[in-house]
Amino acid sequence: MPLTDTQIKALQPKEKPYQVTDGDGLALQVESSGRKLWRFRYTYNSKPAMISLGGYPEVSLAQAREKRLEAKKLLAQGVSPSEHRKTVKRDRMMAAENDFESVARQWQQQWAVGKSERHARIVLTRLGQDVFPDLGNRAISDIQAYELVATIKKIAGRGAVDLAKRNLQTISMIFRYAVAHNLAARNPAADVRPSDILPSVKKQNYARVDVKELPALLRAIEAGRSSPLTRLAVRLLALTFVRTSELIGARWDELDIEAAQWRIPAERMKMKTPHIVPLSRQALEVLELLKQISGDGAMLFPNQNNRSQPMSNNTILKCLEIAGYKHRMTGHGFRGIASTVLHEQGYNHEWIELQLAHSQRDEVSAAYNHALYIPQRTRMMQEWADYLDAIKSGGNVVGFKAKAA
Repeated sequence: MPLTDTQIKALQPKEKPYQVTDGDGLALQVESSGRKLWRFRYTYNSKPAMISLGGYPEVSLAQAREKRLEAKKLLAQGVSPSEHRKTVKRDRMMAAENDFESVARQWQQQWAVGKSERHARIVLTRLGQDVFPDLGNRAISDIQAYELVATIKKIAGRGAVDLAKRNLQTISMIFRYAVAHNLAARNPAADVRPSDILPSVKKQNYARVDVKELPALLRAIEAGRSSPLTRLAVRLLALTFVRTSELIGARWDELDIEAAQWRIPAERMKMKTPHIVPLSRQALEVLELLKQISGDGAMLFPNQNNRSQPMSNNTILKCLEIAGYKHRMTGHGFRGIASTVLHEQGYNHEWIELQLAHSQRDEVSAAYNHALYIPQRTRMMQEWADYLDAIKSGGNVVGFKAKAA
């Protein structure tokens, strides 16, 4: 006969432990101390087995019957209730040991290899300030997408939308690491795109003049009152369309004059991969003039107060201001103009992107892409320099497009 709560409460201890059965393998054992314990007996692989389901009254009669039902369902699936319990316990212990912060720090140590110390430190600092307070103590395997959304929205809520996006990307990398190391079953960040939860921010483009204004700009720079060194810097910037930081940090030992190439090392590049700039005839002429001005120092464009340091980025902006283009043109603007003109003239998109050093990040092959299409890019850079000379002098540039074929 099935047990009732009244019967169970009335059970008294005896000199030796004894059991009363509820049926279907479930029984209540009454210890000589008076403690009452639930037991479920079953057969697995033709062998008798037993598991404890807890004590009464902490586990009620109804709850004990529910546990019996769960055990029988496992048996129907061919799973041992005892082994299942061990697995669950092990998973819980592993989850407790692998909280989000611990896993994040493991990921950071592996990811940081090959990264600059400063960049690696910044990423960990961001996590410490914005993510660990919310998720750090949570078992990484238990974290759900809605928790990530709440954390990212909190960051964006103070106006740091770009920072929120960066943290979401980092969180996704941490979860991928966790999945790869069997610390989590899935990556909940993969279900969330920044555009799903964050306000869109209008991209701020660098100021630049229209292509039709380029001839006047080039003439204004040449006629400006800036120092010869600064004017040469802007001329070389227009000829090579490198980033301003890459230009002002240029060193003489990066230049191979005989090969007509400027090889910028990876540590000075935004994408952290080396970059080759084919030097046109006009660029080589600029370098020859620079050698006479900057002397025997290491820098092409030394700071006037400390020749071991590069000139300030503001020097380029000041030169453009003196030429009459304040707030209308930046050093970076030459990159956009070059990209526009070269695409319009039919040059191969990949040549242009490689010359702009827009190689994809985090690709093993990116370190080798810098050397692709060097003959084609060399011809393109010479034709670009010829184009600049022609428009500056007001000459005919109709042939520019024909050369691009």
